[in-house]
Amino acid sequence: MTEELSRTSALASRHTALGSGLEDWNGMGTAWTYNTDPNDEHDAVRERAGMFDMSPLKKVLVRGPDAQAVLDHLTTRDLSKVTPGKAAYLCVLTDQGGIADDAIVSNNGGDEWMIVHGSGDTMALLQASAEGHDVQVQFTDDLHDLSVQGPASLDILNEHTNIDLSTLAYFEHAPATLFGHPCRISRTGYSGERGYEIFADGAVITDIWDKLALAGVMPCSFTALDKVRIEAGLLFYGYDMTADNTPWEVGLGFTVSRTKGDFRGKSAAMAAKGAEKVKNVCLDIDHPEMVAGGETLMLDGQGVGTINSPCYSHRMGKSLALAHVRPGLAVGTTLDVSGEGMETTARITGSPVYDPGKLRTHVSRSP
Repeated sequence: MTEELSRTSALASRHTALGSGLEDWNGMGTAWTYNTDPNDEHDAVRERAGMFDMSPLKKVLVRGPDAQAVLDHLTTRDLSKVTPGKAAYLCVLTDQGGIADDAIVSNNGGDEWMIVHGSGDTMALLQASAEGHDVQVQFTDDLHDLSVQGPASLDILNEHTNIDLSTLAYFEHAPATLFGHPCRISRTGYSGERGYEIFADGAVITDIWDKLALAGVMPCSFTALDKVRIEAGLLFYGYDMTADNTPWEVGLGFTVSRTKGDFRGKSAAMAAKGAEKVKNVCLDIDHPEMVAGGETLMLDGQGVGTINSPCYSHRMGKSLALAHVRPGLAVGTTLDVSGEGMETTARITGSPVYDPGKLRTHVSRSP
């Protein structure tokens, strides 16, 4: 663990025992690799169940009479539609209409909300939106986030919870006990599979982890997470989107409410619609392994884009990547790929490449 790390997961000892060097992400030691093969971890998520320590995401509780109004100003969704027990994926914009972060906002009921975000500027912008309002903003690093993903996740978790998780629809959540420990379970994830996120305090999360491992849930690294999320066409802030991108450029226009009142960056974002400079796409690359990332994409000798997030999917037998390209390039277009020591081609393909209908995340019951 490096000296720069300012945050520590209660699961750090579990990660090091599995071979992780606790690499930095978002100020916390993160399991980028284990001693296990990330392809086996990938298989576990697709075929049974795997678990990721997503505690490097930042959890912020927003409480008080003005909590909803503050979050409505901060984010792109109309939160009047997010009733207690529901959550929404959304963007946080800069004043210039660029993406400052992406996040999930959950309505916990009783004027309490939770926003879970990554490495962007959400906290600073939230504090600015909260000024002068009757609201309390509490960042809580003791609240851990353990993501259990895969087709067997429902049946495994349901054996050990006091609620019937089959009643939770996608992006719904509820307080529960798991292995006798208090927690909140949300039907969300980052894998393209049915899955659940368990929010629990550091004092109990290690016991939950250990018992899930005994139940057959495989610990999975962020290397495996990259594989499943790229297959599923899911974006990572800082790689596939930054403050230089509007939601329209990266396929997140669905998160922007055009009918709710004013929110930070609304006028700039609306003015930018139709003037996109890039488009986020998925590539099927003619290469036997994962490319490095950062390669230039060319068409007829002209630069038209850049590879942002690459992976190799052994399950699909493909080298894949998410990339930004010039708007107007159609699915099926073949591009030249130029990188250090590598020249090849790639084809723009439909996204997601895995489960294009997104049926597995929305399925009503596990198989």
